Amino acid sequence: MPTPPAPIRSLTLGELNEDADLVGILCDIDDTLTHHGRLVPAAFAALAEAQARGLRVVPVTGRPYGWADQIARMWPVDGVVAENGGLWCWMGDRKLELGFVQDSATRQHNRTRLDALAATILDAVPGCALASDQAFRALDLAVDFCEDVPPLPRSAIDAIVAQFDAAGATCKVSSIHVNGWFGEFDKLAGFRRFHADRWGGEPDLSRWLYFGDSANDAPMFAAFPRSVGVANVSDFLDRMDAWPTHITVAPGGEGFAEAMDLLFEQLFEQLDG
Repeated sequence: MPTPPAPIRSLTLGELNEDADLVGILCDIDDTLTHHGRLVPAAFAALAEAQARGLRVVPVTGRPYGWADQIARMWPVDGVVAENGGLWCWMGDRKLELGFVQDSATRQHNRTRLDALAATILDAVPGCALASDQAFRALDLAVDFCEDVPPLPRSAIDAIVAQFDAAGATCKVSSIHVNGWFGEFDKLAGFRRFHADRWGGEPDLSRWLYFGDSANDAPMFAAFPRSVGVANVSDFLDRMDAWPTHITVAPGGEGFAEAMDLLFEQLFEQLDG
């Protein structure tokens, strides 16, 4: 069993790396920046403050290409990794820069396969539905089990996962959807590719802090020396083989704001020192 997360109050900048030189913030969106389906104002303000302090800010999400385009253009962020690492984008010189892990022909071929799989899943698991943002997706299939449908039991989520597995697809469970795709990528691989395109080279993960809330964040929790789960991550720990190193008291975006306030206090202390 992984080591249980420590209380967020025990996290210090000095733990991130020996120089206490934090470079950036990575975060999931749904139920990490949001709560009950709405973006928490204090969480959004924390993104803006982090960027104003010179930190790089990059949401890493299961949400679709269409959302990533809007977020990269409109939010106080330095880029977005979307569809669980399948694509990434950022605003360049008055132009959106975009990268995909698969070429256009591969994406089109896989879309045909995913459309057929969607029909199978919807027939096999009563009560689930295609995610309302499916039309804006480039690489994956998102099956809704609680966002716009009445919440389904754990057994139904497991049945959706089983259908993806039987088709030979990769899938991840978020707090609202089961996302599946054909090909090899995840949030961590997507961030590495984004970093290489955006800033060049490999990221030093000891100088980044990752925030998440659900099972599809496990690759990130495993890779980063320090990570934060907002309180509701507790609902998914039994589905994860890697846990965050720290956990907040508050859930969702309130928990993200709680942790960021703690970091900002420490940044002030460094500047005053």
